[in-house]
Amino acid sequence: MKVSTSIGQPATLGAAEIFPAGCPSRTVLDHVSSKWGVLILVALSNGPLRWGELRRRAEGISEKMLAQTLKTLEGDGFIRRDAQPVIPPRVDYSLTGRGQELVALLLPLVTWIAEHATEILQTGHPAEAASAVAPG
Repeated sequence: MKVSTSIGQPATLGAAEIFPAGCPSRTVLDHVSSKWGVLILVALSNGPLRWGELRRRAEGISEKMLAQTLKTLEGDGFIRRDAQPVIPPRVDYSLTGRGQELVALLLPLVTWIAEHATEILQTGHPAEAASAVAPG
């Protein structure tokens, strides 16, 4: 895949499709790029997890938000909910093939953010100004 480095140009032809207001890709983009959506998807990248494990992994998520996020990602076909017929009930969540494909794309972004977050939050815009090329 070739990635464009020019600002204002979509990296791929399909990226241009997200800009129209009524585009369905905007809904999916919202689901997968929400803070909790990304965290849940990345948490599942190492294998299936139960509800409590997901809640502990995504620190700060409420039960309501976890339930809503899991339902949304399951509805989009990114995660699978596997309920075991045992007592007490056991439910495992895992990535589907589509979810694995998405997480493979998300992990480099999440890694980049983790590596640069402190610097970005401490310095803000000056780092951008320092790397800009001065007119000659």
